Amino acid sequence: MQLKTDSCVLGVASPITDHDVYLFKEGSHFKLHKKLGAHIAAIDGPNGKVGGVHFAVWAPNAQKVSVIGDFNGWDGSRHELKVRDDWSGIWEGFIPGLTHGTFYKYRVESRYLGFKMDKSDPFAFYSECPPMSASIVWSREYRWSDSDWMANRHRHNSLKGPMSIYELHPGSWKRVPEEGNRFLTYREMAVELAGYAKEMGFTHIELLPVMEHPFYGSWGYQTVGYFSPTSRYGTPEDFMFFVDHLHQNGIGVILDWVPSHFPGDGHGLAFFDGTHLFEHADPRKGFHPDWASWIFNYGRNEVRSFLISSALYWLEMFHIDGIRVDAVASMLYLDYSRKEGEWIPNEYGGRENLEAISFLKRFNEAVYAEFPDVQTMAEESTDWPMVSRPTYLGGLGFGIKWNMGWMHDTLKFFSEDPLFRKYHHDSLTFSLWYAFSENFILPLSHDEVVHGKGSLIGKMPGDEWQRHANLRLLYGYMFGHPGKKLLFMGDEFAQVKEWRHDESLEWHVLQYDFHAGAQRWVKDLNRTYRSEPALYELDFESAGFEWIDANNYEDSVISFIRKGHETKEIILVVCNLTPAVRKDFTIGVPEGGLWQEILNSDSSLYGGTNVGNSGGVNADAHVANHRPFSIKIKLPPLACVMFKWGT
Repeated sequence: MQLKTDSCVLGVASPITDHDVYLFKEGSHFKLHKKLGAHIAAIDGPNGKVGGVHFAVWAPNAQKVSVIGDFNGWDGSRHELKVRDDWSGIWEGFIPGLTHGTFYKYRVESRYLGFKMDKSDPFAFYSECPPMSASIVWSREYRWSDSDWMANRHRHNSLKGPMSIYELHPGSWKRVPEEGNRFLTYREMAVELAGYAKEMGFTHIELLPVMEHPFYGSWGYQTVGYFSPTSRYGTPEDFMFFVDHLHQNGIGVILDWVPSHFPGDGHGLAFFDGTHLFEHADPRKGFHPDWASWIFNYGRNEVRSFLISSALYWLEMFHIDGIRVDAVASMLYLDYSRKEGEWIPNEYGGRENLEAISFLKRFNEAVYAEFPDVQTMAEESTDWPMVSRPTYLGGLGFGIKWNMGWMHDTLKFFSEDPLFRKYHHDSLTFSLWYAFSENFILPLSHDEVVHGKGSLIGKMPGDEWQRHANLRLLYGYMFGHPGKKLLFMGDEFAQVKEWRHDESLEWHVLQYDFHAGAQRWVKDLNRTYRSEPALYELDFESAGFEWIDANNYEDSVISFIRKGHETKEIILVVCNLTPAVRKDFTIGVPEGGLWQEILNSDSSLYGGTNVGNSGGVNADAHVANHRPFSIKIKLPPLACVMFKWGT
């Protein structure tokens, strides 16, 4: 071992082995965060152990890389890294005396065009709070207390179990107006959110991206720190506490993850070593026209290793239960949001991005190989086949796909005046033609309440009573429909305003009966959903669903049953999509005996008119809807009613 002036160590045994480099270059090193980046270490010196930090960064087209920071006055001449070998493109070195909490960047000087830039560490575990952009040496020491959850996570995340997800943006769920409208910290949010989600009956929460992002207004979707929880809300340990506390309260945690694009901020990944290292050089493949951001080069093995390492890092280090992959459609199609002549066909002349397809399959294989008790979810808005089917069958390998078609058709239908809904009846029933082609989740997400689209309650037609009745009806239909559920924050209490990322939700509206009623309705929907296997066990199998009447467009009424594994588990769902009360409405049912009314969105508890069926009705042996038995019910206005067979 040899010490250099200014305390930069040369000749130190590297934690990076030749095998690491081989896997990295092959595109199959999925633990890169253990090798690249800044790692606290100790080495043998002339007078005993020497503590410090080992730095390693990939910059194959650099002619010089230095570590700069608060420890050397941000002087690029004092701590130069050395090229590890002739082919890895990795620069590394050990700086003694540095400790946990050291601020640093890499000064990268390219061999091309005189490029010189101070870059954040792509593998930083913690980052300076934006708009500052330094990386921070961080050890991430935390003692977990969620062993019970982790031991039973396979049940919590099972495709045959209930999954009702509460999606939220951590910076605007709640704020502290008494202190300048500041954010809640991860720890504050953990306590408040765990209690709220548990009371409301949600099984999981899903966070918009918490990976470090320079522009708060991007909601996290313009990611720079693929290994760093945003410091806006606290430290990595604080985020660990967040996940841990939710787990201890029986709530799973899903993260949004953005491997589809990244921003061009100077300190980030773009043009990292003076070349298009992480992104495609040709803008027809490398630049995203919608988001003015760069697209990863999925055909580059080192980039694949980087991205998959990121995904596995969050699952391993933070005990995350699922990863929702953003904008999958933009990855699958070379001509996504591009005009003729603005894209390059694949080698067969087609529009499919073969490199991205290969990457997504490898990502899913890697996740499920190491974490078989989590789920990956695709936000995929086209009819790409077999998104949620295993790769060995030709699928992309995701566990679940967002059902964007259901969302668009359903919201379009509910925005129609009830008087004219009979002319749009197919919009409501069409989703059942393809409901079992994928493992679907039904998303009413943040995307539906931004960019001038208004709130969900604002999309509903009619006066105030009708709008709230329609919203409760929408949620009832959603929870009866096959598929897992996702609801964006604020929708559960009928937030009036469109979501704004720079302010808190409108919690004050809960003082009003309609909003408190909407919240109680969602709470009771979750309670019933989780307690009735017929509503979730066979979500992805046609055996779990049966139409009673899909064609009553004149009355705008639909009715169907949901079934569980056990033959006695039967739930009847009836939706009246008009404000007309229908007395003695006949519905065919498969079994005789008592049909207990277990949910009614028109109950006065929720702000309804209290039209109902006194707790249940008995089925007579009269044929209706091609069923051997039938019931006569009072069908409330603009309401969803659920009945359970038997006592």
